[in-house]
Amino acid sequence: MNIEDFRDYCLAKPGTTEETPFDEDTLVFKVCGKIYALCSIAGYSNGINLKCDPEKAVELRESYTQVKPGYHMSKIHWNTVLPEAGLPHNLIREWIDDSYTLVASKLKKAQQQELGLA
Repeated sequence: MNIEDFRDYCLAKPGTTEETPFDEDTLVFKVCGKIYALCSIAGYSNGINLKCDPEKAVELRESYTQVKPGYHMSKIHWNTVLPEAGLPHNLIREWIDDSYTLVASKLKKAQQQELGLA
């Protein structure tokens, strides 16, 4: 999955915004102000960070060499996925979905309803 596909997929999710709050190179995707995905624009192939259930995060790291503990993030709640290392695109999309859903599930009920998630 290239960066354009990643960006388009994230932006298609309800309530998603993209920002560069840390520097000009770090592209961040948020739902209602909460981060669910981020990557380096220049170093996209080095990985995308996705939020993950802690137990599933460990399972994915053990099952896929392309999944590492979250780079510069909580190693418990975030994974870094190497998007150009041979993983099927549908698998990466599934993990993006999981990250989005995990973050959106913590939003206020009114926000979830606005997004059509509740």
